[in-house]
Amino acid sequence: MDSRGVLVTGSSRGIGREIAKIFAAGGDRVAIHHRDSPREAEEVRSALDGDGHAVVQGDIADPEAVAAFVSAAIDALDGIDVLVNNAAVYLFHDPLTVDYASWQRIWRRTVDVDLLGAANVSWCVARHMVERGRGGRIVNVASRGAYRGEPEAPGYAAAKAGLTAMGQSLAIALAPHRIAVSSVAPGFVETDMAAAILTEENRAGVEAQSPFGRIAQPQEVAAAVRYLASAEAEFVSGTVLDLNGASYLR
Repeated sequence: MDSRGVLVTGSSRGIGREIAKIFAAGGDRVAIHHRDSPREAEEVRSALDGDGHAVVQGDIADPEAVAAFVSAAIDALDGIDVLVNNAAVYLFHDPLTVDYASWQRIWRRTVDVDLLGAANVSWCVARHMVERGRGGRIVNVASRGAYRGEPEAPGYAAAKAGLTAMGQSLAIALAPHRIAVSSVAPGFVETDMAAAILTEENRAGVEAQSPFGRIAQPQEVAAAVRYLASAEAEFVSGTVLDLNGASYLR
């Protein structure tokens, strides 16, 4: 197809915004999803190349909201051919400093958004793709932390590890329907989410983790996602593509 319908969760800013831009620049129709940032989401939509784009809203941690915004995206785009599971939260909960109630609350919120939310969106979109009978692509934005660990945010690392495992399971389940599922696992990326860590005091140390001596840009992650969603990438289904500047090798 010359133009595909693409749903990108959490795309009103950061990596998601760049993913939306790169698909639109290639002629695709994009649904920008957000939870509570309508102004930013509309700004992204209005700045995209081409026509036929839409904004959909809903808390990804709410299964009913997921079903509603996926349905809205299907209607607005005349079908979904590509899903990018990008929405995530990164919440600090150092086990040595956080209290027990906060530990439980942050774990639950992180898993609800980063893993179960993505699982629910994937189920809704996959059923649509199967019923439509035209194949498709699902790309998960995971993290280096799934393998390297996140000592101050262990729930994030665990949820992202679960996300890649889910992606590999779906890759097997959905292959007979010509739906390829893969993941990209970035290290530190220059985004609002990373700003709390990329302080002036910490930045040099973070940059030194990579032998390139720098931090990834959102556009680099978007380019990797675009490839994994391409027609040529069917046989990389099940892959987890590391994108961390050789800061962690496995």
